[in-house]
Amino acid sequence: MSNRIGKINNLIIEHSMTKSIKYFLLTAVILLGVVSLPNQEAFAQKKKKKSDTPVAAAPAPEKKPEKKKLEDVVKGHKKFEGLFTFYQDTTSGELKMLISKEQLGNEYLYFSQVGDGVTDAGTFRGSYGDNKIFKIERYFNRVEFINQNTSYYFDPENPLSRSADANISPGIMASAKIEFDDVEKGLILIKADNLFLKETFSQIKRPSSPGESPTSFKLGNLDGEKTKVLAVRNYEKNTDLAVEYVYSNPSVLNGGSSAVTDGRNVSIKVFHSLIELPDNGYEPRFDDPRVGYFTTKVTDMTSSSPTPYRDLIHRWDLRKKDPNAALSEPVEPIVWWIENSTPHEWRQTIMNAVLEWNKAFEKAGFKNAVQVKIQPDDANWDAGDIRYNVLRWTSSPNPPFGGYGPSFVNPRTGQILGSDIMLEFVYHTNRVVLNRLFGEEAALESEFGTWHNGHFCTVETHLQNNMMFGQAFLRASGASDLEMEGMKMEAMTELLMHEVGHTLGLNHNMKASQLYSPAQLADKNFIQGKALTGSVMDYLAINLSPNKETQSHYFTTTVGPYDIWAIEFGYTPVKTSNELDAILAKSTQPELTFGNDADDMRSPGKAIDPRVMIGDLSNDQIGYSIHMMETSKNLMNEIKDKYTKDGQSYQELVQAYGVLMNQYSTAGGVMSRFIGGVYVDRAMAGQEGATQPFTPVSLKDQKRAMTALSKYMFAPNAYDIPNDLINYLARQRRGFDFMSAPEDPKIHQQVLNSQKNVLAHLTHPNTLQRMVDSELYGNEYNMATYMNDLTKAIFDADINGNVNSFRQNLQMEYVNTLKGIVSGNTSNRYNHLAKSAALYNLNYIKTKAGNANGNISSKAHKDHLKLLIDNTLKEVK
Repeated sequence: MSNRIGKINNLIIEHSMTKSIKYFLLTAVILLGVVSLPNQEAFAQKKKKKSDTPVAAAPAPEKKPEKKKLEDVVKGHKKFEGLFTFYQDTTSGELKMLISKEQLGNEYLYFSQVGDGVTDAGTFRGSYGDNKIFKIERYFNRVEFINQNTSYYFDPENPLSRSADANISPGIMASAKIEFDDVEKGLILIKADNLFLKETFSQIKRPSSPGESPTSFKLGNLDGEKTKVLAVRNYEKNTDLAVEYVYSNPSVLNGGSSAVTDGRNVSIKVFHSLIELPDNGYEPRFDDPRVGYFTTKVTDMTSSSPTPYRDLIHRWDLRKKDPNAALSEPVEPIVWWIENSTPHEWRQTIMNAVLEWNKAFEKAGFKNAVQVKIQPDDANWDAGDIRYNVLRWTSSPNPPFGGYGPSFVNPRTGQILGSDIMLEFVYHTNRVVLNRLFGEEAALESEFGTWHNGHFCTVETHLQNNMMFGQAFLRASGASDLEMEGMKMEAMTELLMHEVGHTLGLNHNMKASQLYSPAQLADKNFIQGKALTGSVMDYLAINLSPNKETQSHYFTTTVGPYDIWAIEFGYTPVKTSNELDAILAKSTQPELTFGNDADDMRSPGKAIDPRVMIGDLSNDQIGYSIHMMETSKNLMNEIKDKYTKDGQSYQELVQAYGVLMNQYSTAGGVMSRFIGGVYVDRAMAGQEGATQPFTPVSLKDQKRAMTALSKYMFAPNAYDIPNDLINYLARQRRGFDFMSAPEDPKIHQQVLNSQKNVLAHLTHPNTLQRMVDSELYGNEYNMATYMNDLTKAIFDADINGNVNSFRQNLQMEYVNTLKGIVSGNTSNRYNHLAKSAALYNLNYIKTKAGNANGNISSKAHKDHLKLLIDNTLKEVK
């Protein structure tokens, strides 16, 4: 019994020991956590040999957590699949962007467009922003978006191409941390909020300019909490995101215009487009100075030419369906959509105007190259969709332009990929935008043109003034409503053709007005059905015949010969450069003359060729300007009766007066450019019909312009405004609008502004310098002689007697101008000969003003002149 009990006890002890060892080993494995499975199995086999007692199998190794899948990371997100796939958190709105390994290292086009803005901040619906190429690169655990430089070309066959990146800075716009990386599928996920909710791709807030008033309207800081993605529109070849940027400022000095609801919180909506670059075999075409296209400037860094330019003209990719046919329909036409917001009564006129360009394309070998459709009222796309070229309409509180026809291109090739035309309703009404009168239009265009890469156009403002001037002319002649309506439709036709020309790649041709003589323009039988000028890309004066019975077109209603030739150069399919050279060789034909506004002839002292000008018409600009000034004077005597209606205010009369004064001033500016002017010929050396590049304006024409300016701008009776008219120039009161200044008409200031605009050019340092230099190559109007002629025109007629108030203003302004030539901050801009001439004329004026004749006002004026001149001469000494 005891033995059995002993054996049992031994078995219990042995079992307990085995159990203890088992627990010990298991604990050791758990604690160490590094014992490999093979070692565990070897240990178990060894233990089994030592004992016949069964040993439990080793526990299974702990499983590693499964890798996250993309669907787990984007759970709760809405998917937008397309060129780049986006995911948006349905709770927070956070945006994520999916990038494939195939997209890394590729180039893409970025383009931005303002969906809605406020003109106070320099943004407005439809305005085009940045247009550039970028790459997406991976850098370890980050993704970079890098702006590419497209300004230089390196011939790949040239060894210099190996240093193509030397001293050229790339633009790293953003660097985003990778949130998810699927190596097997080659997919990368990043957060995209910082790409689109900040000014990463494009600067939206306009920077402050030097000298800007501290009280001017300014946007606050970008508010990250309020800025948001409004929509994602994704397609196979492009991705569009609509973003509302909110700029907040807790305290503002200037809350902006009435269009700004809250100056502390201003919204600007922007469309961002990421576009796949087309790989379609498009062949670039290069710029030539004899014809005017918008361009992307490219310099050939491997060329030894003195003009290593490969500037790409902007044009659509038109290809013939039948390459062997002389006239063929294109594979893909240029399709325009008339926005469904367009008034029904204008749609047919707009369609006809756009289709006029097919006449030019037929010369280039294309039939029905331009097509027009109307956006259905139930269309499922809006006008901001870049896949559609749309003629858009707005009725803005503070319209910044009349018409605007930009396009966006592939900077590598110059191929136009899309375009829109923006039109403002106010310019097709009887309301004049008064702050565009008296020279402010030019300042506006220069300002906005700088922001939008020179693709800004104020032709609609110009045309509206012409149209209002034409209305005054027609009312005075008792024209019917039908005639009025016909003139308006002609104006709209010219406007649409002009803006469509921009979208086809053409820039302005301000020299095209030279085509016909005044007599031909006034001959109904001759001009009917013809373009009034060489090109619709000019800013023309309205065509008014001195005899109403012979009146034909007021505005040009078809494309001109230059337009046809320019399209021929840009779009004709060619196989060799010789074919293009043959087209360009025609540039010396008078009807194909070209000069754009690269030097901005609107500003005093700029462009040197007087034929390159706005507001002119005919090959006798001086004669036609005199005709326009005489017409304005005659109409001034009649507008009081024609624009005064019982039961209405005098607002329309005020507008009519402003339009006539503006036309008068514009005509004076046209004539002023002949003083010191130089005709420019950009024909190539040896080209048939070419003349010398620079030819000074003849002495006869310079003297003729000087005589006309003396009579119509400077003479004592130059501004004989009817007294009974001035009493009625009362704007309609609206609330407290007159608080900023008294409401009475500022006639003297308006007249002086008109004279100052002309004087600014006549006495500009560039003009005076050019007169001296051009004497070396043919100018016969000596600068000193000219300055004395100008002085006599301003003083001799009345300085010995009574000087009226208009002349007093003018004479004082001129003396201050002469003072600025010889002393003060501006004097260093003038050459020594100009200073000598200014001193001579100051002494001349001092002698003339030394008489004591005239009424008290005139005597006081002369004393003031003498004192100012004496002080100036003391400063010079």
